[in-house]
Amino acid sequence: MAAPMSASRFLELLAAEGLTVVEVGNWENHNRNQMGPFGPLHGVMIHHTVTKGTASTVAIVRDGYEGLPGPLCHGMIAKDGRVHLVGWGRANHAGLGDPDVLAAVIAERRPPADDEATVDGNRHFYGFECENLGDGSDPWPEAQIEAIVRVIAALCRHHGWSARSALRHLDWQPGKVDPRGPGMDWDAVLNRVTKRLSGKPPAPLPAPARPVVDLSKLVAAARSNPKAAGTPVTYGGVRTVEAALVDAGLLAKSLLDGHFGTATVTAYAKWQRSKAGGGYTGADADGIPGSDSLKKLGAKYGFDVVA
Repeated sequence: MAAPMSASRFLELLAAEGLTVVEVGNWENHNRNQMGPFGPLHGVMIHHTVTKGTASTVAIVRDGYEGLPGPLCHGMIAKDGRVHLVGWGRANHAGLGDPDVLAAVIAERRPPADDEATVDGNRHFYGFECENLGDGSDPWPEAQIEAIVRVIAALCRHHGWSARSALRHLDWQPGKVDPRGPGMDWDAVLNRVTKRLSGKPPAPLPAPARPVVDLSKLVAAARSNPKAAGTPVTYGGVRTVEAALVDAGLLAKSLLDGHFGTATVTAYAKWQRSKAGGGYTGADADGIPGSDSLKKLGAKYGFDVVA
């Protein structure tokens, strides 16, 4: 049993375990605490998202959807191994589960088959969603598996728990199947956590490659897309920029489509006018990306810029 730590301590633990962490918006204060208590905590629960695409997955787990408000977890582990923090406190990830499973997690032994749904899991577990289609065929890259191992190890190390304090959603709630798919061997994951906890943390993971946005191609899209018929996608880097604008709260996630249309121009102009974007005014904040404002956006939201 453990009391919740601070958001800053949570971030420190993940970084100390060598993970690449992406902070999304106001994650430290984004929660469902008004719906009930968070804690005492007994373990770490791993899920899959049934989604494709990191940016859209982050948006879903942060904001939720009709009938299930976000955050839907504390962190989302992407296929490249990055951990996107979307909430801290009570999150809508576990729902009701089996009291016998909870007792097994507390005792740090293998959980029995779950056949009840009467205990509030959102109160008692850290929750991590993992980017995966969940169809049983979508593979789990090694970078993602290693990040899952390190996330579990970081929290178990802090609380003095063993690897048996980690469980899958399918262990907790009847009818759930996550996580599953090629490369997801749960016993192997727990064995790796146990091995990691038995020694000193290894060196940090190599940083995943950052997306690269070509300024000239982006400008061409920004000038041509708004007047084009339909919503053509003329440059793939537009999606990277739109995802950053979504994270900045300047563009609706439903408009993250790779088309640099009028809504994206308007959102980018807001970024240019913002203090973080350079505080531009007049013609310098026309929504057509410039080198300085784009580099500032990339530095804050995780992409590089080439001319």
